Amino acid sequence: MNEQEIILKTVDFVKEKLQNAEAGHDWFHIERVWKLSKKIAETEESNLLVVELAALLHDIADSKFNDGDELIGPAIASSFLTSLLIDEKIIKEVRQIILNISFKGGNFNQTYSSSELSIVQDADRLDAMGAIGVARAFNYGGFKNRPLYDPDISPNLHMDKEAYKKSTAPTLNHFYEKLFLLKDKMNTKTGRILAEERHNFLEQFVNQFLKEWNP
Repeated sequence: MNEQEIILKTVDFVKEKLQNAEAGHDWFHIERVWKLSKKIAETEESNLLVVELAALLHDIADSKFNDGDELIGPAIASSFLTSLLIDEKIIKEVRQIILNISFKGGNFNQTYSSSELSIVQDADRLDAMGAIGVARAFNYGGFKNRPLYDPDISPNLHMDKEAYKKSTAPTLNHFYEKLFLLKDKMNTKTGRILAEERHNFLEQFVNQFLKEWNP
């Protein structure tokens, strides 16, 4: 099986697994991250097959929708890639990327690093920014029945991973607790360039939101 066939089979697998997913973590999110990953990879030295497979499989079973279990996604991805007879080294690399890609509150020590992780992580973070990022944030907030904003609940910038996962704060707090922080956490030059415009949009949106909240 050549690399193109592997990618096509992976696309079909992901589309089927995520056909009923929450809109912020559905196939279209995966597709955007996949395209962004390939764009960033054009300027970075990396194994493109690992980049593409990790981008396609990074949210195959997001822990947010699986009682916080961070091992389900890597297990499903590993099982699928094994069924395609993918080299074990590639499977391990994809698994490590899935385990280490998420934000987790930003206050933790990442134990794995690679060019491929840097690329896919940047692409995933870019999709949490800009107009798409705003839409995804409020869609997830609605999915979890969270308030849009509560001026009496201040953002918490010092949450550990567990506190971040359990947070039920209003959606606007998420901009301060994660989205505004992403620009300075980009790993690649291309990621940093693309993040600038999206970050500026986030700031403009929040400024307008607060202006309308307090007319």
